[in-house]
Order: sequence, then C-alpha cells, then structure tokens
Amino acid sequence: MVSENPSWVPLNATEIEDLIVKLARDGYVSAQIGLILRDQYGVPDVKLATGKTITAIMAEKGVMPALPEDLSNLMRRAISLNVHLKNNKGDVSNRRGLLMIEAKIRRLERYYKRNGVLPADWKYSLSNAELMLK
Repeated sequence: MVSENPSWVPLNATEIEDLIVKLARDGYVSAQIGLILRDQYGVPDVKLATGKTITAIMAEKGVMPALPEDLSNLMRRAISLNVHLKNNKGDVSNRRGLLMIEAKIRRLERYYKRNGVLPADWKYSLSNAELMLK
C-alpha cells in the first residue's frame, strides 16, 4: 500500500489544485478530472499528492456543480431511457429499468436533502431533469 506521493510526480500540490479548478470550470466532472490528471499529467493519486480528494478541492475552490455527480448521471440515464421508450412502446423490460432508475434517483434525493446538499423544495421529475441537464 502506497502511503505517500511518489517522487516522480511532475506537479506539486498547488499546480494540481489549479489544474483541477481549470478542468472543473471547463465542464469536467470529478471522475473525468481524475482520469485526465492520471493519463495526461502523470498524477497517479490526487489525494496522496495534495492530501485532499478532487471533490474536496472543488468544494473548497467553489467550482462544484449544482447537482451531485451521481444524481446527474442517473438523471441522464433516465432521460435517454425515456427517449428510447417513446420510440419503442412495447419494451416493457426497459420500462421497468426506468422505474428502477427513478427509484434510485428518489432515494438519492432523500439522502441529499437530509444532508443539506439539495434544497428542501427540490423535486425530481423527468421534465425538470431534461431542463436541468441541457
């Protein structure tokens, strides 16, 4: 188990944080930022290099997206599945899949409201999701 940043990492902690802020402002989510830092800049682990996670750095610098990443990904999946179901009305297995995705979204909604990430009056609906994510 590696417990400290390798000596061969070309960037220091402040340069990594600046890159994270730049990539977040360019519209990348935290998972994509981690991949870019690993593949293009040779940073194997942001937490070892900076002592903080990518999302913690994004929150500290004020560049967090309005919706949590997992919730927005589920909403995108629900939107694309709804488009599929409009074209394929007899696809009952994917209709059930949409119901399962929406159930996950509602569970996450309750969790994020309870922890203060989402406002108390925020409500999921498929039409609102399409407006929020476009």
